[in-house]
Formats: sequence, structure tokens, C-alpha cells
Amino acid sequence: MKDQEYDFSDIAPYSDSEFHSKMEKLVEEPGFHHVLNYTMPPKDVPALIEELLKIDNKYDFQHQVMFPFLEMLAKTTTSGITLGGVKYMNPSMNYTYITNHRDIVLDASFLNLAFLRRGYPTSEVAIGNNLLIFDWITDLVRLNKSFIVKRNTGLREGLLAARKLSAYIHHCILEKRESVWIAQREGRSKDSSDKTQDSLIKMLAIDGQGSFMDRLKEINLMPVSISYEFDPNDYLKAREFLLKKRNPEFKKSQRDDLFSMETGLLQYKGKVHFQLTPRINSKLDEIGEFPDNNKSAHHVGCLIDQAIHRSYQIFEVNYIAFDILHDTKRFESKYTPEKKEETINYFNSQLDKVDLPDITSEERDYMWEMMLTMYSNPLRNKLKALLGGIE
Repeated sequence: MKDQEYDFSDIAPYSDSEFHSKMEKLVEEPGFHHVLNYTMPPKDVPALIEELLKIDNKYDFQHQVMFPFLEMLAKTTTSGITLGGVKYMNPSMNYTYITNHRDIVLDASFLNLAFLRRGYPTSEVAIGNNLLIFDWITDLVRLNKSFIVKRNTGLREGLLAARKLSAYIHHCILEKRESVWIAQREGRSKDSSDKTQDSLIKMLAIDGQGSFMDRLKEINLMPVSISYEFDPNDYLKAREFLLKKRNPEFKKSQRDDLFSMETGLLQYKGKVHFQLTPRINSKLDEIGEFPDNNKSAHHVGCLIDQAIHRSYQIFEVNYIAFDILHDTKRFESKYTPEKKEETINYFNSQLDKVDLPDITSEERDYMWEMMLTMYSNPLRNKLKALLGGIE
């Protein structure tokens, strides 16, 4: 199906012609004011709102407002954001950056910050409508070059939404000449063992010309590996693991999602690294076509996984967690005894934040094991990708 058959106005970022009216509405929202007062000195809020009302396009909004805001956030909540693999980017091309998913809000934002620092164009960002809890959040993200992924729909509606989303991504790359960012799976991998969903690959290949692989080559898939030294939500994930162990039917609330977003946004993350890898078009040529799209999607997902896993940046905390979890000294040369003790204390202090009643010693041990697992899995998967095993 061709993109001109679709009206993208319900999922696309707001156009520049809509920008000012949407911003006027946004700055009147109490929820938006609450966020501003939480993230900056309240005395500075009126001046920022005055500045926002002078802006009438997304480019200026990102460069004049989001760029300094993200720099402030990086300075206060990280030990630095780095970008590798820039040599794989061709300035004359647009890409579909497909990444693992660590933080609900900041994965794409910090990647765009890394691009802004170098004067590169930012990407449009895919965001699930399950996170758009309030209308003002929807307005904010669409003012900031985000497009909407419709989830939690019925089967028929879901198929139509997937076709439209695929068409929009192809439209971005081929017609708008905009790069896009999308995570390799719906939601974050709670144990940090990242795997590309076959359904995502099949969605990307719905639109376009030619065979399954041809349609994917149209949008220049570039795997990007994201590594955070520390995950501010680690104890919340351990808590969720325990709640699901207690009750397999447990599901997070909207309040839980909001608190996860807030925690990830404002708490310390240590070092953050983005590693670009070559677009996979030549790899797609090598593996060729399969008679079954399910097999095609699976093989493409494996290519992406391998690129991401091979490119993780491994930190001391990952080596320490691996050695403790597996009761080994395999990587003891990578850290000092003092650093190991410091890391153990960090893990325990995070688990102390879990606010559940009547946690037994066995349940505490379970959360401890899950904490070690989520920090050791990036190393485990990198070893598998590089060495073919973890013995």
C-alpha cells in the first residue's frame, strides 16, 4: 500500500503550521507546569514559558529548548554521554535507528542529544500510546518530533495500525527525508537481555516495494547499541519480578509507569554510551530471501541482535555482577576489591528501596539474583555474540 492512501495526522509529529497553537495549549496544562516545577527552579518557569510561546517550529524547539534541557539532564544525572561508530553514518542518507531499550524516555532523547552536539539531524521517535497517559504528554512528544505507535488494540484494528505505521516509517525515510528511531521490542527488557521481536520486523516490511528484504533495505536499518552504567529503575524492576512471582497475573498501573519515567529521567545513570553499527543492507543481501516471512523476520532479528550485543560497552558493574552471579573470578582483573564492595553496597541500597510489606529472606534473595541477572546479561550476551559461548 502507498503512503498517499493514508492520513498520518493522528500519529505523526505536529506540523510546523500547528506548532504555535499546540504550544499555547500545552503551556496552560497544570500537569506540564508540575513537570517544569519539578525539573527546574520554579522561579525560572515563567521565563521558559515566555520563550516557548515565541517558538513556531520543531527545529527551533529542539535546538533552543530541548538541547539545553538535555545537556542539563546529562550533566546532573550521568557521568557523560558518548557516541561511537559515527563513521558508519552517511550524511546524505536517512536511517531507521533500531536499538535496545533501557529507559522509557531517555534512550531516543540522549541519542538525539549526541546528534545535536555534532550538528547532525535528529530523528523522529516512535513512542507507544500506552505511555501517553495524559493528553498534554501526547502534545509534548508530538511537538518534539515523536510519532505514535498504537498498542493494546483489537486484532483487526492492530493490523490496520501496523500497516499505517509501516507506511509512515517508509514515508519518513523516502519522502520526508527524516531518520526515525524505534526500539527493537515493545517495552523494555526487564532483565536487560535484549532480543528483537519478529513482529516488529514484519511490521517494518509491510510497506515498500519488492520482496520482504527489499522493503527492509528501503528504510536503511541501522542497529544501535545502548549501554547505561547504572539503571535507576533496577530496584523497580526487581520489585516487579517479585510481584509477578507472587502473582503471575500482576500488571503495572499507569502510576507505576509514570514513576518509572520520573525515576529514569531524574536519577543517576552513570556513563551512557551509544554505539552505531553499519546498516544491515549488505547482510540482508547475503542471507537472501526465505519462502516464509516468519523465517525472514527471525533471521533479520538475529542480525540486529548480534550487532547490538557485540557493541555493548561493558562497565565494572557488569563484570562484578557476572562474577557474583556465577560464583566465579573470571573477570576479577576488571575491577578492584574495593569496587566490588562498593557495587555490592549499591545493589543492597537499591533493594532497600523496594516498598513491599512482608518481604521474606527468600524473596530478598530472589530480587538480589534478578538484580545480578539484569546487570550481568549485557556481558553474557556480548560474550555469546563474540565468542559463541560463555564457558
